[in-house]
Amino acid sequence: MTRAQKEQNNLVKEKPLTSVMEDYLEAIFDLKKEKNFVRVKDIAKRMKVKMPTVSSMLKNLDKKRLVKYRKYEFVELTKTGAEIGKEIRRRHEILLKFLTKILNINPKTANEEACKMEHTLSSSTLDSLTDFIEFIDICPRAGESWLQYFWEFHVHGRKSETCLQHCRDFSCEFNNKIH
Repeated sequence: MTRAQKEQNNLVKEKPLTSVMEDYLEAIFDLKKEKNFVRVKDIAKRMKVKMPTVSSMLKNLDKKRLVKYRKYEFVELTKTGAEIGKEIRRRHEILLKFLTKILNINPKTANEEACKMEHTLSSSTLDSLTDFIEFIDICPRAGESWLQYFWEFHVHGRKSETCLQHCRDFSCEFNNKIH
């Protein structure tokens, strides 16, 4: 590790990033992918804040060497800033998929909730959640019918006869697939 990289890591470790700082890095990462360049006014619009607020945050992120910011110029993420922005975006997408596809939460609410959750879940919890989503997509016992059964349970509560019928249905479906 070079001296500059060590200094950069120390700056990030000195004062941990706040969820707001992470949101800015995610927004800059997204804007860079969309537009190829990022301006203060683009960030302000995305974050729904005033331009002086963005400038102040960019100065803080610049001190931490997560962005390259000079007044009246485009904003650039450093390598570390881009890695953090990309990771926050990945977390957001996993949580959004879980909330909308699995729990059937309305997309607007799910997006707001994912934004709150992306900053607090540990990497191991997020990895388990990712595995769970993949499992539901590929496991023969899971899939669409399994989710439908979950929603019946969620809406109507536990009914033994319904669960038994679903088990019979699954058994028939599974036997038909392997024969």
